[in-house]
Amino acid sequence: MSDHDEQPRDTRGIVDPSALLTRVRFRRHEPAAPLRPYVETYWFIDWDLPSPYASHVLPHPFVNLTFQWEEDEGPPYGELTGVSAPGLYTRKLHGRGRVCGVKFWPGAFRPFAPDVPVAAWTGKVSPYEDVFPQAPDPAAILGHPDDRDRVAALDACLLALAPAAPDPQAELARRLVARIRDPRHGVRRVADLARDEGLSVRSLQRLFTEYVGVSPKWCVLRYRIHEAVETAGRQHDVDWPALAAELGYSDQAHLVRDFRATVGVPPTAYPSG
Repeated sequence: MSDHDEQPRDTRGIVDPSALLTRVRFRRHEPAAPLRPYVETYWFIDWDLPSPYASHVLPHPFVNLTFQWEEDEGPPYGELTGVSAPGLYTRKLHGRGRVCGVKFWPGAFRPFAPDVPVAAWTGKVSPYEDVFPQAPDPAAILGHPDDRDRVAALDACLLALAPAAPDPQAELARRLVARIRDPRHGVRRVADLARDEGLSVRSLQRLFTEYVGVSPKWCVLRYRIHEAVETAGRQHDVDWPALAAELGYSDQAHLVRDFRATVGVPPTAYPSG
């Protein structure tokens, strides 16, 4: 795969992805090789809608940099979106528009803004120029009709902003979130993760505040729900008591409560396909 080839579609975290994908063009692309320790993917969405549509995303512990253009609303603009901690992130789409997004690995945005703990961005949307005043106009990225040109423009933008040297703490944070995310590791308790990594719980919490933006407990709980949503979306007859036990819940009722509180509907009402 070349730097500018499209990546396989990954819809993890999108609530009812089939509904979204019938309304928009969604693509993912790899960044340039020097950026891959920091950026998981570039994601592009284009739409031309006869009626408004609200998309819902169950956030990962990622920071996103987005360049957006709703053609009927004004000129292109850029935003930095921290982790959307309290539940679903909702974006209303209408008319004609496009988004070019940069999804940073957990922990990997901090080297781009080393003076600010990532927790300072959590739950906030900040104008792009407030974070990176020296970066190019968003129109320089969104104005390209071809994906390869958009990717090249994003690469040039981020390479100019990239840190001069790796940050070992950023890599540690990225690795720990990946461990929590991977169900094969079965991380269900923060104290167990800290012990396995030779860290105190307080040190682990401080690392996540500085580099991830949310607590390790938030990540554990959120990825439980991600697994439940993935299962609900692909299976018609889910053994919910068994899944609750597998995910570390004390009983099915606690899983149903967390699912409803986060997604807005109980597991049995979630669309499967």
